[in-house]
Amino acid sequence: MYISHLTLKNWRNFRQADVPLRKRQFLVGPNASGKSNLLDAFRFLRDVAKERGGGLQEAIQRRGGLSRIRCLGARKDPEVGIGVSLSEDDGGGPRWKYEIGLHQESRGFRRQILSHERVWDRGERILDRKDDEDPERRKETYLEQVNNNEPFRDIRRFFETISYAHLVPQLVRHSDSIEGRILDDDPFGQGFLEDVAKTPKRTRDSRLRAVQQILAVTVPNLTNIQFERDAGSGRPHLSALYEHWRPNAGRQRENEFSDGTLRLIALVWSLLDGDAPLLLEEPELSLHQGVVEQLASLLYRAQKRRNRQVLLSTHSAELLRDGGIDGEEVLLLTPGREGTEIAVSSSLRDIQAVLAAGASVGDAVISRTRPSGLTPGRLPF
Repeated sequence: MYISHLTLKNWRNFRQADVPLRKRQFLVGPNASGKSNLLDAFRFLRDVAKERGGGLQEAIQRRGGLSRIRCLGARKDPEVGIGVSLSEDDGGGPRWKYEIGLHQESRGFRRQILSHERVWDRGERILDRKDDEDPERRKETYLEQVNNNEPFRDIRRFFETISYAHLVPQLVRHSDSIEGRILDDDPFGQGFLEDVAKTPKRTRDSRLRAVQQILAVTVPNLTNIQFERDAGSGRPHLSALYEHWRPNAGRQRENEFSDGTLRLIALVWSLLDGDAPLLLEEPELSLHQGVVEQLASLLYRAQKRRNRQVLLSTHSAELLRDGGIDGEEVLLLTPGREGTEIAVSSSLRDIQAVLAAGASVGDAVISRTRPSGLTPGRLPF
């Protein structure tokens, strides 16, 4: 399955949003327009559905409470809502639709509770929780309750598998010396090497061969990458051999890899790690322009291999200049005083005209994200 439609109400930057989603979806907009917050809507549903350490109240508190989630533009109707449609790969209509609304009691215990929870199966509504239920019961979704989610348990399983990757190279490079709690689901890659170590050897070797193929043409002189452990401590490591005039003298471990090398390794690994939706933040960071220009086709080939949905944010015109990207795959986020608007880029007339003239999506869209107050040639200081 994949997420084929998203609706938002008073979710962070967005007072209202109602957009279709493709198997490969690019999010484009200025800084602080809400790209990360849009991706977080899917992470929120995953956190609600998680069997361990999840649930509605935990998902809300992780984000600082409902008041921190609610759009600042919300006025008379403060309800926060998320709705998604889940479709099969047969090109037909959605198989499932799941929708929740949240609000905080205006008096008394001021509990953060459900205003509604609804589920549709092939267009037939099979769950419609009412606002007049016991408030204590509405502190939890039926989605997270094993006794109540049996008719739509496939939705919970699907949400649980959603993954997010935004590797911070320093956390990998210095994982031995950094002490501290690893965040749930390890979104920043602090435990990336442990994840590699836990992967069955046959699968791990297969993925590293794919990583090697990419690195061989993107990282100069790199000829081999492999998994290994310290003889004494057993700590996991990745090592690579770089061509050198002295045989075997050029072998390095991850603490000597460049930021771009580490991020590219993690990106390829993430693309091959399962078939559930993958959320990516600016995968072009630290990568050479020539590599960035190939990322869209890399995503496409990986998707064909794993049949998974990829939703990613980007500021890169080079990434979006790939001729295989069409305007329906790019969502343009435009911030305003009343919140951010989302539009499918190919639905906008000015972008349609630029695309019709033969320009790439990158050239047509990225110019629309330039801050209006930015003076060409310099920053005010």
